[in-house]
Amino acid sequence: MENEVVIDATGHIMGRLASVVAKLLLNGKRVHVVNVENCYISGNRRSVIDEWKAFFNVKSRIHPRHTPKHHKRPDRIFTRVVRGMLPRNKPRGRQALKRLRTYHGIPEQLRGKKLLKVEDALARRPRPFYLTLGELAKELGWKG
Repeated sequence: MENEVVIDATGHIMGRLASVVAKLLLNGKRVHVVNVENCYISGNRRSVIDEWKAFFNVKSRIHPRHTPKHHKRPDRIFTRVVRGMLPRNKPRGRQALKRLRTYHGIPEQLRGKKLLKVEDALARRPRPFYLTLGELAKELGWKG
């Protein structure tokens, strides 16, 4: 189907890829992002991990139900990053978020499809400059 896009996140920078995915969703495409655990987060490894761990300490002192959700799985983290780039309080943004699917690995139903690479979001520097989303998730307590 021409309305469906399958993107392989391997080797992409997470924020840049998320902005491209958000734009595709707002344009009415159904987007599947596979291998999310292999996308990169740029920055100092220790400071990135410390920032995410500090986010996990954000809690409601009054009632636990009012605490924000803290996801540890890479696919859920990526979905949350894309959600931050959508106008989710408007009907257009809510519908766009429903068209997004993120996967750890490649599921059976998407095995034969053509995987798209986003040239603007690919990492240009050597591997040691980046932290993968899977490594971050393991630091946060993901057991995958």
